[in-house]
Amino acid sequence: MSIRRFSRPLQFAAALALAATGGLVLAQVDDPDQGLASADSSGSYEVSGIAVDVTGKTAEAARYAGWRIAQRKGWAMLAQRMGQSATALSDGALDGMVSGIVVEDEQIGPNRYVARLGVLFSRAKAGAILGIAPEAARSAPMLTIPIEISGGVATGFEQKTAWQDAWRRYRTGNSSVDYVRPSGTGGDALLLTLGQVERPGRGWWRVVLDQYGANDVLVPKVTLRREWPGGPIIGMFEARHGPDNRLLTQFSLRVDRGDALPVLLDAGVKRIDDTYQAALQAGLLGTDPGLAFVAPTATPTPTDTPSDIGATDAALGAQTGVSGSVVTIQVDTPSAGSVTATESALQAVPGVRSAVTTSLAIGGVSVMRVGFDADPAVLRAALEARGWTVVASGATLRIRRSGQPSAGGQAAPPADNATG
Repeated sequence: MSIRRFSRPLQFAAALALAATGGLVLAQVDDPDQGLASADSSGSYEVSGIAVDVTGKTAEAARYAGWRIAQRKGWAMLAQRMGQSATALSDGALDGMVSGIVVEDEQIGPNRYVARLGVLFSRAKAGAILGIAPEAARSAPMLTIPIEISGGVATGFEQKTAWQDAWRRYRTGNSSVDYVRPSGTGGDALLLTLGQVERPGRGWWRVVLDQYGANDVLVPKVTLRREWPGGPIIGMFEARHGPDNRLLTQFSLRVDRGDALPVLLDAGVKRIDDTYQAALQAGLLGTDPGLAFVAPTATPTPTDTPSDIGATDAALGAQTGVSGSVVTIQVDTPSAGSVTATESALQAVPGVRSAVTTSLAIGGVSVMRVGFDADPAVLRAALEARGWTVVASGATLRIRRSGQPSAGGQAAPPADNATG
């Protein structure tokens, strides 16, 4: 199917032709010199493969007569496809409903027109007459990344490919899959590549999908093999889905001439779309939970002070039914070994459930939290019996080995009952 765009000098002639057909819309097609054509996302109902063979006084009269016949046949075929009876409509009513005529193939003689045409019907207008809701149930938005492998080189959106063009030509109005088709400009060449397709990490996929307003990804892939220049072409097609690049189906198609590549690729797109629609109906195109939006984590709360931790542990002990107390121990720790030695000495005291350093100060005074089964006064007596000098203040004990220098380098004051 060839598509060409009207140049400015032909716009007047096109306007005359439009008036002569009562509002019939002329098909427009692709000009290879105009770069990337935008994808057709009009959402129209399409009826294709309509054969016409009519005669007229002139070539143009025969052509427009053929287009009108195609409209009538297309309306009947569309109604049948939707399971409705075809209501007879005037040519004027059909003109207001038709949004485009697609020329698939045509032969024009002096007074005869033979063609195979397609007709695009406005989804809203046609649906209203047929009693069909204009918004049919569709999939979540799916970012579509066509990958073409030709000559051993895999290409996504790094440069224009025939496979991309085939997906741009494809009209998605009849599909239940909501394809998000990038234009191939801007950052597409950097983001939508074979490397991205083969990257399973959900975090980066979420960033990419957010750029295109999509919820998931589809990867239609084709590998082209040419028998010889200008000769047969074999296309091996794959329909893949999701960040894990899961294969849904694969098949091969062949054409006998090199210039028939667009026909091969258009047939491949149609068959892949059928596969995706069937997978959607079977529940196989569900969005990966790992691609869902992840809210930022809350800011971490500051670490509790030793007194707060002790209060928390006491509350936990009360909830679990364990009697006893939590005692805060302050002790000089001139070295790392002294920390371990003090914890071991405290754990060896009968009734001590745990001894944990909560504030470490090598060469200074460290703080430890001790879980004890009895009153802090009992722990004080037990420590003094083991040779410790203890100064108590409620549930806080300041301990020091007898004769050990204090953190400031001065000897410990004598005990109250020391003899001269």
